[in-house]
Amino acid sequence: MEQYERACTSILVGKNASLDGSTMIARNDDTFLPNTPQRFVVHPAVKGQKKTLTSYLNGFKAELPADAYRYQAVPNVDLNKEGVYDESGFNEKNVAMSATESTYGNERTLAYDPLVVDGMDEDTMQTMVLPYIDSAVDGVKRLGALIKQYGSPAGNSVLFSDKDDVWYMEIVTGHLWVAQRIPDDAYAVAANQVAIQQVDFNDPANFMWADGIQDFVERHHLNPDKTGWNFRHIFGTDTEKDRHYNTPRVWFAQRYFNPEIQQDPESSELPFICHTDRKIGVEDIEYILGSHYNETPFDPLGHGSDADKYRYRPIGLNRTQNSHVLQIRNDVPEAQAAIMWMAFGYPAFTPYVPFYGNANDTDPSYSETPLKFDFKSAYWMYRATSVLVESHHSKFIEANNAYLKDAREQQRRLIAATDAAAAKLSGAALTDYLTAQNHAMVADMRQRTMDFFGELIIAGLDLSKLTFNIDKNL
Repeated sequence: MEQYERACTSILVGKNASLDGSTMIARNDDTFLPNTPQRFVVHPAVKGQKKTLTSYLNGFKAELPADAYRYQAVPNVDLNKEGVYDESGFNEKNVAMSATESTYGNERTLAYDPLVVDGMDEDTMQTMVLPYIDSAVDGVKRLGALIKQYGSPAGNSVLFSDKDDVWYMEIVTGHLWVAQRIPDDAYAVAANQVAIQQVDFNDPANFMWADGIQDFVERHHLNPDKTGWNFRHIFGTDTEKDRHYNTPRVWFAQRYFNPEIQQDPESSELPFICHTDRKIGVEDIEYILGSHYNETPFDPLGHGSDADKYRYRPIGLNRTQNSHVLQIRNDVPEAQAAIMWMAFGYPAFTPYVPFYGNANDTDPSYSETPLKFDFKSAYWMYRATSVLVESHHSKFIEANNAYLKDAREQQRRLIAATDAAAAKLSGAALTDYLTAQNHAMVADMRQRTMDFFGELIIAGLDLSKLTFNIDKNL
């Protein structure tokens, strides 16, 4: 029976490493199957409404706090089959969270702190945390406390950010975790392996950890290194599968940001915290999240040998249900600073549409995704466009690149105009305006995409093998 892996790729960028002073966290949500339809919604703020959250994965139940902030979410459509998975978004305090990056602990550590079968799994983490936090640090602390209370049934990593801080938290056993702050001048990439390396327990401003983790490691003789305390070495895996499924993705991203550094795509020692002489923009992250070893022998859509083309698992996949960049800008007023750039469909072929975080709803084409194909929905429209481009990749890729370039140019133009007008507004009027602008962006991108889809259909007619040219064939 064919099995599909659940695996994602994450990128984190400190504010001084970005092009415009933004903090950014980003992730591909690669789910169970090539089609796991998702919606994009806004949950309103609530006060005095206690309710119980139940996991569809393992029956985990917990009572939610009575008061919650407004927050964005990208849940699955079929909740009874796949679970909620609120996935990613901002809350009204401009705190971003993306959950989760599947991460795997090794058998030595799991033997002494096994996973908790009915603990808090990844499908409930976003719902349990994002509506109740005021900062990225709050996010790590709250999730850490919940893991201590309930335990975890799987290894998961979680991304948090606010306007100043970017944190990456790795939960690797039933109760143990470490979180590291990404330095302001650095970036980091993670791909389904324990990523954090040396931990400085004398630096609580840049590291947080589960109570008792040092004693746990010492008591069970788990540190393989003669010196230092390397979280990856102690808790992580280092297998042949890792070297073909995980590390090459980190290698490609670091190769893009630091082409001057030569590294082995199968190395187990690729650094977590990285620095580059260039500034990182949203477009750079989008490119990496949609990449498939472009311009290397390992590109499945390239011209290498079959042995090379299928050697490594690429970053962008047909199983990528959504790809997102959560950007918090520091050069505009806070009330308009948060933007989620989100792509439905294969991120290699479809645009990232920007959505202001300070909004009270989403366009019906995003919030009302059906389980079956429907051109009215953004999810299915962009998935269909992706399939069409890939089906004649060599013929359509240049037109696709032009479509994406024009979309990015128009998006930046609309954001600039929106920012200028938004600076004159405040409170509910500002939220209503940004909500309307989100709808306008969706409408613009829909028209562009449907026009492009029509061009592909017409071009595809000429590519049919069921054709006959009498001058050529006789």
